[in-house]
Amino acid sequence: MLEVRVVPFDYLALSLLGVVEWICLVPAICGSIFAVLCVLTMIWFHAKRPALKARFNDWPPVTVLKPVHGLEKNLRENLRSTCIQEYPGFQVVFSVQELDDPAIPLLREMEKEFGPERVAVAIENYRLGTNGKINNLMGGLLKAKYDILVISDSDVRLKPDYLKTIVAPLADPDIGCVCTLYKAACAERWFERIEMLTLSADLIPSAVFAHITGASKVCFGATTALRRQTLDQVGGLQALADYLVEDFEMGQLIAGLGKKVWLIPYVVETVVDLKNASQWWNHQVYWDQNNRAARPLVFFMTYIIRSVPFALLYAILRMGDPLGLAVLAAVLGIRLLTAATILGWGLRDYEGLRNLALLPLRDLVALVSYVLAYAKRTTVWRGKEFVLTRDGRILARK
Repeated sequence: MLEVRVVPFDYLALSLLGVVEWICLVPAICGSIFAVLCVLTMIWFHAKRPALKARFNDWPPVTVLKPVHGLEKNLRENLRSTCIQEYPGFQVVFSVQELDDPAIPLLREMEKEFGPERVAVAIENYRLGTNGKINNLMGGLLKAKYDILVISDSDVRLKPDYLKTIVAPLADPDIGCVCTLYKAACAERWFERIEMLTLSADLIPSAVFAHITGASKVCFGATTALRRQTLDQVGGLQALADYLVEDFEMGQLIAGLGKKVWLIPYVVETVVDLKNASQWWNHQVYWDQNNRAARPLVFFMTYIIRSVPFALLYAILRMGDPLGLAVLAAVLGIRLLTAATILGWGLRDYEGLRNLALLPLRDLVALVSYVLAYAKRTTVWRGKEFVLTRDGRILARK
C-alpha cells in the first residue's frame, strides 16, 4: 500500500529560507571578488599600458566641439579650461540649439576674449534624430575647421595638457578614436555626492575592467578624439542620432572598421550639477538604462556582483546572527577598501574619498534603479521624456 508522507510546513519554510540565503551569498561573494578584480585591472591599466607606435612630428591643428545647453554649474570655468590649452593650434566651437539659450551671452564673451580664430559660436537648430547631444554637435561640426576633432562635454573641466594627451595617440593610423577616464567633482549636496560615487566608484572601475578583459570596448563620450575621416566612415553623426548611448555606438562602429578604441589613463573632471533629489534619481535610472541599452546581457549579469545589498539581506535573513553579521562586515570592508584604492590611487579622486561613507547607501539604491531600468520603458534626458526601444534607440514621447 502506497504511503503518503506529509512534509511539515516548518520544514518547507526552513528549506526555502536556506535556498534564499544561498542565493544571497552568491552576489555577496561574487561582488567582493569582482571588486578586487577591478583594483587589479586598474593597476594593470596604469602600469602596463602599451607604448604608442607613432608620434607626430608637428602637432596637427584640432577642433574642439563643445555642445552647450543652458547655464550649468561652473560653466564659465569649464569653458575657459578648453580655451587655454597648451597646444600650438586649435579651435573651440561652442554650439547651442536655441536662440534664447541662456548660455549664449557667456559664449559670446568667450568668443570676444579669445578671438574668432580661437573660439566660434554655432547656433543651429538641427534635428538629425532624437539624441539632443548629436543634434547639438551637428551645428558645431559645420564650423569645424580642422580634420582632427575632439568632443568634450560642457560639464567637463580640462587641465592644460589635455589636448596634447588625447590627440597624441592619433599619430597611429590604426587608432580610430581616443577617450579618457573621468571623475565627478564639485558635489555639494548629498544626492550629488551619491552621483559622484556612481561615476567614480562604480561606472569607471567596471568600464576599465570590461575594457582590459575584452568584455567590451569602452568609448567615453565625455571626452573623445577622432579624425573627421573616421567619423565619416562610420556614417557621420547621422548614424548615432537616434541612440541613447551614442558614445558606445560610435565605439562599436569604429571597432567594426578594424580600428582601435584607445582608452588612456588620463583623468578629467566632470562637474556634478543636480538641482534636486528627483533629478538625481532620474539620473540614477538613466545611467542604468544607458548600461542596459548598450550591453543588455552584461547589464543583466551585474546582479551577481551587487555585494552590499545581498550581504545585508543575508544578515537580515539570519536574524543578525554572528555568521550573517560577519558576512556583512567582510563584504562592506572589501567594498570600501577596494573603492578607496580606486578613488585614491587610480583616479586621484580625493573628493570621492571624503564621501566614501555614502557608498553603501549608493549601492542599496542602485539595486532599485537596476530593477527600474527593466520596468521603466521611458527615459528622461535634459528634462524631456523619450521611449527606449529594445535596440537602444530613443523615440520622442508623443
